[in-house]
Formats: sequence, structure tokens, C-alpha cells
Amino acid sequence: MDRITLKNYRCFGSEEQSARLAPLTLLVGPNSTGKTSFLALIRALWDVAFREVVPNFREHPYDLGSWDDIVYDPGGRRARADYFRANFESSIGFYADQWQLAFDATFANRLTAPYPVSRRFVGDGFGLELYAVDDDQNRTHEGVRQLVGPEEWANLPIEFLGGDLMPARRLGFYGERPIANMPKDFGETVRAALSTLEIYAESNRRPFASAAIRSRPRRTYDPALVAQDGEGDYVPSYLANLARRNADEWQLLKQGLENSGAESELFDEIQVRSFGNSDGDPFQIQVRKHSGPKSRPRKGPWRNLIDVGYGVSQALPVLTELLRPDGPTMFLLQQPEVHLHPQAQAALGTLFCQVAAGGRQLIIETHSDHIIDRVRMDVRDGTTGLRPEDVSILYFEPGDLAVKIHSITIDAYGNLDGAPAGYRQFFSDELTRSIGL
Repeated sequence: MDRITLKNYRCFGSEEQSARLAPLTLLVGPNSTGKTSFLALIRALWDVAFREVVPNFREHPYDLGSWDDIVYDPGGRRARADYFRANFESSIGFYADQWQLAFDATFANRLTAPYPVSRRFVGDGFGLELYAVDDDQNRTHEGVRQLVGPEEWANLPIEFLGGDLMPARRLGFYGERPIANMPKDFGETVRAALSTLEIYAESNRRPFASAAIRSRPRRTYDPALVAQDGEGDYVPSYLANLARRNADEWQLLKQGLENSGAESELFDEIQVRSFGNSDGDPFQIQVRKHSGPKSRPRKGPWRNLIDVGYGVSQALPVLTELLRPDGPTMFLLQQPEVHLHPQAQAALGTLFCQVAAGGRQLIIETHSDHIIDRVRMDVRDGTTGLRPEDVSILYFEPGDLAVKIHSITIDAYGNLDGAPAGYRQFFSDELTRSIGL
């Protein structure tokens, strides 16, 4: 995703706002300014556009409540909005082909939850909208429109629906056979576009969303079915399954984890210790650190994950997701720096740059200046291949009635461009006080 636009959503007000997304996007600002809500909206838009499902705004790790909690409410005598709208723009490419997609969704109240009553796909040479409207008798009517001119939409025959507003890729074609009355040229364009969307959706996993607080470590684990979750409960079983069943992939992931662990000084080695030879036997996750000069390191004892600093168990799920070979193309991370020393936070910043430079998109809510400063320095020094235009910093500034999102960029020297006057004002005030001015 390259840009997000929203209106009437949560604390962001009734005026339309846009924010630039990049391969690496950092969400910064005070508490309770909508950063987590912003992450939840990105996942919801993905679900509507590519999974073609009604998004669940209460799904872990984002529980935004019911409709009244999600739609913008200015308070006082002002009326709560009766809809909210969101849009994303994206460059979708396969091999040498690349085209621009804009997806727009309008949500209304359905049984106290947001329901997408309008979905628009606009790409190169086509535009398609699926909509649902209620009449005076609370009956829902569904329909389809096509883009026929600049901002001009025309209704298509109702039989295009085939009796189902979802999913979009059923519209116009059942297999190879076009529905009657579809304009030929438009039908071919829609077919090609929806086919591309289907390929994109099937080749890209749903964004990974992490919770701000990860799971507590255990002394011994029993094998369990690996089901991804935002708190990282699944990670020990995932590592054990990989170590037991795929030695090559385990060694690749193990090396990546150990490189990141050493850079952050969390650990130098990691292993899965099995208590038996079968997949059903219990196991432990153990780490150890080295001491002395790098040329002649002394290896310390293996220690259980529960016996080392809490930062290791908090960082391990994030590191695993970023480094696993079958990971998704998009990550939505909440405060990955929790419980980490500043040196480890800075090392995470370098890892984020490396992963983003490798073709994945990271959108990270953070309160860590150490992460931000490391990203700025790595871009300046060219250590990871990430370019200035590959980074976006979104500053969420609280206001009287709504939060304003500022898109800040980084130049070739690592300087911030476009920061509002209030950005980092707290740190400036603290520095002034500390030197007695």
C-alpha cells in the first residue's frame, strides 16, 4: 500500500486525511492518538479488498468495539457520523507488468458493527463499484456500477451480481463464460483486473499483526498445532516443528535469529532442546551468550528462555516473523521495542531497514527514538540499501476535536523533512531543562 485516506473514522475527524505509506513506515505520537486504530484499518481494508470478507474490527490484537466506538463522534451537540470511509492506493506488479489500484470502502452500521456498503476498485482502464443501500422499509438493495468517465459511474444490470454481492471476482464471469448483457470491452477489462487481484491475493499472505505485549515464556512446552497469533504463543511450537522436520530451513532461520540476537546483545545462539525423539515429546527453547573478544569468544551455558531477560521472549516473536522464509509481505507491528534495552531497540531499527529493503512492507507503531534514529542513520549511511523515499514517518498530533496525521520524510542526510512544530517538542523541553536553561 502506498497511501491511506480516511474520513469519519475513530479520532481522525470528519475532514478527509491522507497519509503516505512506504516500505518502512513508522507511526509516532502521544498515547491515545489513533496509531493502533490506524493499523486496524489497514488490516480491515486488506480483508475487504483481497479476502473479500466483512472485516472484524474486534479481532485480536485490535478490539475497537462496536459501531458507536468506531465511527467519528465529535461529542457535545454535534451528531455522530452515520458512515466512515477509507481508501488505499497501491502499485501491484507481477514480473514486468505493474498497474495502479485504488480501493475505496464506505462502512455503515449493520447490527452494531461496520459493514462495507460500498467497495470501489479503480485501476488502469477500469472502475467497478459494488454497493448495498437500504430503502424506507429497511430492505437492502445490491447493485454494481462501472466507471464511464471522470468521477462518473453508471449502473450495470442487476443480473451481473449473480445473486451475491460478495465476492467481487464472481462478477461478470463464471469460469470462462461472461454473463449476458455485459459490455464486451468492459467485461474483458474487468476480467483481467479481477484475475490480477485474485493472483495477488493468493500469492500474498494476510498481513501479520502483532500485539503490543507478547506471550510469557514457559519452562517447558508441549507440541501444539501452530496457529499464528499476535502475542507469539505459536512461536515455540513453530520453531520446534521446523527444527524437527526441516533441518535446512531451521538452520537458515536459526542463523538469522542468531545474527539479530547478537546485534542486539540479547543472545548469540538459540536451540530447541527436545526431551525425546518423537514429535509429541515436550521441548524447551534455550539461548546462550558469548563473552570475551569476538576473535576468541567464550561460550556461556545454555539457559532456558524463562531464565533470561524478559526482553528476549518479547523480541523473539517479532524476529521470527520478520525472518521466517514463508512470512507475509506486510507487517503491522505494535511497539516491538517493549522491554528492550536502547541498544536492542536500535538493532531492531537496522533489522527493519533490512527487511523493508528486501521487498516487504513494515508499518510500525513505536515510541522508541532509538529505532527512529537508527533508521535515519542507516538510510544516511546506505548500510542496508534502504533509500530515503523508502521511509515514511507518520506523526499523530492530537487536536481539540480530531487527530491530524503529518507525513514526514527523510532526506539523503538522515534529516527529517515536513515535521510540524510540535514534533519532539517534549524532548526539546526536557533537554532545555536538563542543561538549566
